[in-house]
Amino acid sequence: MSADFIHLHTHSHYSLLDGMSKPNQLLKRCADYDMNACALTDHGAIFGLLDFSMQASKTGVKPILGCEVYVAPTSRFDKSAKSAKESCNHLLLLCESDAGYHNLCKLSTLAHLEGWHYKPRVDAEALEEHREGLIASTACLQGRVPQLLLGGQLDEAEKTLDQYIGIFGRDNVCIEMMNHGMPEQDKVNPLLWELAEKHQIMAIATNDSHYLDREDAEAHEVLLCLQTKKTLDDPDRMRYPNDEFYFRSPEEMRGRFARWPEAVTNTVRIAERCNAVIPTNLGLI
Repeated sequence: MSADFIHLHTHSHYSLLDGMSKPNQLLKRCADYDMNACALTDHGAIFGLLDFSMQASKTGVKPILGCEVYVAPTSRFDKSAKSAKESCNHLLLLCESDAGYHNLCKLSTLAHLEGWHYKPRVDAEALEEHREGLIASTACLQGRVPQLLLGGQLDEAEKTLDQYIGIFGRDNVCIEMMNHGMPEQDKVNPLLWELAEKHQIMAIATNDSHYLDREDAEAHEVLLCLQTKKTLDDPDRMRYPNDEFYFRSPEEMRGRFARWPEAVTNTVRIAERCNAVIPTNLGLI
């Protein structure tokens, strides 16, 4: 691959009432940036992957199939949580192979039919059973590892990371680092890097893109109001902390991660491994 950075954590409008970017817009922007691959990792859903793949086939950009899944803290059958935040943490999954795509489909089905409680959730048991062909990453600040690090629970964070390594294998787990100018990320990123070095796993730089351009942040706030049935003047409404959740250029990502340049180039190494293809020629009418 010629690019030195690939977006591996990207939301489209298939992250319903949360993402704004359309797949064709994302892929056009990839072409503008000379970025020859891109992942789509919508929240808890994979129904945008076919559209994304078909659009990508017209552009020459390699589609990387994925999902930011919701993971129940105990069992997916446990519905005792009193809020969406309490009911799950985030985990990023990328399909390395066709088997990985089939397993992601199975996980999505289980999440919706068995695990639904505020969100469609999987659990450690489901991940263990359907792990083949998948690469896992620790996700955003709502991932369990970053959450534990923010809470000062370093031992528990390590135990969680060890659990992921036990499920997916050391070569198939990544530490995910983000920099949206948030103090929480300033605190957790050095700790995440240390974890990656200690456990000898890759750290990757991602940007949690929810809209295409910085200027779209205001429209995105309106979208969140629709999702949560709030108004813009409601002081208690759900909101993102700033306007940094857009589809950054490789140059911007290199600048944001100047302290950890390897986390930027590692995205290319992961992208090169991800070659799952959605079967479309099945002879069906």
